[in-house]
Amino acid sequence: MKTKKLGNQGLVVSALGLGCMGMSEFYSGRDEEESIATLHRALELGVTFLDTADMYGPFTNEKLVGQAIKGQRDRVILATKFGNVRSEEGGFLGVNGHPDYVRQACDASLKRLGVDVIDLYYQHRVDTTVPIEDTVGAMAELVQQGKVRYLGLSEAAPATIRRAHAVHPISALQTEYSLWSRDPEDEILPTLRDLGIGFVPYSPLGRGFLTGQFTKPEDLPADDYRRNAPRFQGENFYKNLQLVDKVKSIAATKGVTPSQLALAWLLAQGDDIVPIPGTKRRKYLEENVGATEITLTANELKQIESVAPKGVAAGDRYPTQHMSAVNR
Repeated sequence: MKTKKLGNQGLVVSALGLGCMGMSEFYSGRDEEESIATLHRALELGVTFLDTADMYGPFTNEKLVGQAIKGQRDRVILATKFGNVRSEEGGFLGVNGHPDYVRQACDASLKRLGVDVIDLYYQHRVDTTVPIEDTVGAMAELVQQGKVRYLGLSEAAPATIRRAHAVHPISALQTEYSLWSRDPEDEILPTLRDLGIGFVPYSPLGRGFLTGQFTKPEDLPADDYRRNAPRFQGENFYKNLQLVDKVKSIAATKGVTPSQLALAWLLAQGDDIVPIPGTKRRKYLEENVGATEITLTANELKQIESVAPKGVAAGDRYPTQHMSAVNR
């Protein structure tokens, strides 16, 4: 597995990461034993950049990841997040970026993960009621105390990124980016490259839609949160299926899977881009890792561009109430 630099502060990660959210919540069909086996297989394959958050579960995903990496901490680049506040019962309580909460959240994450230091600590969502300077100032104190090595933001707007970076160097920004979510190309990516910040795309497979596994909305289990996502609903679903069919066709010609094509396209967008496809099964992890060995020609990239231009997806990427919390 190749490695890539995120930012200019010394953070080096595997060229492909692993998103762990679905192992504990939101997607159906969870199996803790298989999830831990998937995490172990990831390390064997050189996928050492693991992504979790305190809100996943809630609180259980960090414990799962911590359990899986026990005795192997030195092989892992561990990323987690704070800011989306949830109750023990799972209720969503809003976003909190107050300095006191930053400190409390970090200590709680360290305990759940069973580690002494977090490699990359993200603010999961920006709290617009607290100056970003105050939040990042508290995060910088965690670096000084040795509890955190590098800082990140998630779903932050360009102006917010610049203000945060002026307080303490930001090593990575995490935002949704894929063949059907190309908005970051307009302002986010140019801002990151101007400041020397790495980019970590989450949902690089469109929450599984770009894998080609769904043919109708009913394919999603009743307890799967994607049923609430506009892109997975009604007419939007079938419009987006047309994109998937075109991706499938290009992938078949190339002799790869749709997932591998989508990831290879992302990897080709820059050496500062490290996708974190999520999976809870070893077979899909191995398929995703195969994308790192795929080289796309200029003609193939042009062909993909023609079927997946900016704005190609039908529907917002989140329900209306959640869209208000992104790009702030």
